[in-house]
Amino acid sequence: MHILLTNDDGILAPGIKALWQELSQFARITVVAPDSEKSASSQAITVHHPIWVDEHPLDVADICAWRVGGTPTDCVKVALESLLADDLPDIIVSGINQGSNMGTDVLYSGTVSAAIEGALHGLPAIAMSLDSWETFDFEPAAKTARKVIETMINRCLPPNTLLNVNVPALPESQLKGIAITKLGVRNYENTFERRQDPRGRTYYWMCGRVSDTENAPDSDIVAVQNGKISITPIHFDLTNYGIMNALGTWGL
Repeated sequence: MHILLTNDDGILAPGIKALWQELSQFARITVVAPDSEKSASSQAITVHHPIWVDEHPLDVADICAWRVGGTPTDCVKVALESLLADDLPDIIVSGINQGSNMGTDVLYSGTVSAAIEGALHGLPAIAMSLDSWETFDFEPAAKTARKVIETMINRCLPPNTLLNVNVPALPESQLKGIAITKLGVRNYENTFERRQDPRGRTYYWMCGRVSDTENAPDSDIVAVQNGKISITPIHFDLTNYGIMNALGTWGL
C-alpha cells in the first residue's frame, strides 16, 4: 500500500511525524506537506506566485518527502498531478492536526481541505485531528489512523466522500471507543483587536474562543466530549435539495 501524507501544520509538525512513524510499519509512505504552518487555509490554492517544492529528508529510511511553499490543497494537487503522477497513492491521510476539526470548523480547516482535494481526485481520504492544543501525545491518534486504514482497505467510500476523524486527547486506555457521527455546530466569540504598526498604519488581529453550543448526541462534538473517537463521513455537494422546488415558485 502507498500512502500520501500531508497536513496544514507544516512538514516539521509532530502530528505528521507520528503518522509516518506508525504507518511506515505496514505501508510505503510519501510525504508532501507545507514548509510552514498553513492552518485555517481552507481550500485555498496558490495562483499569483510560484509554488516552491524541495525534497526534504526525514528521520525514517525509504520515505520520500517534499516540502511545498503553498497551501495544503496545493500540496495534494502538486503531489497527484506532478510528483506522483506515475505512482499514485492508494490513500491520502491529512494530519494529525494539533487541535480538533469538528462541526463547522471543517469549512475553514486546511487539514480537512487537503483530504477533500484527495477525494476530488477520486482517492480514499482521511483527515486526522487531535482534540488538544496542549497535549503532544499523538500516538493514540496515529494508531487510530492505522486502524481506520486497515479496516477500509477492502471497502469503498462513495464518490466525493472522506472520513473526518477526531481523537480525544486521552491515553489510549481511557478512550471509550469509536462513534460514527454527524457534524455538529461550533460557534466562536471573535474579537478584532485594533493595533497600529510602527508606521502608524492600522491593522486588526483576530482572536476568538469556542462558544458553547448545544449539540445532538450523535454529533462529533458530543462524541469527543464523551471520550469517544469521532468518525464523520463528509461529502461536499453543498446543494440544499430541500428548497429547490420552493425556489422554482419564486418566478425568477
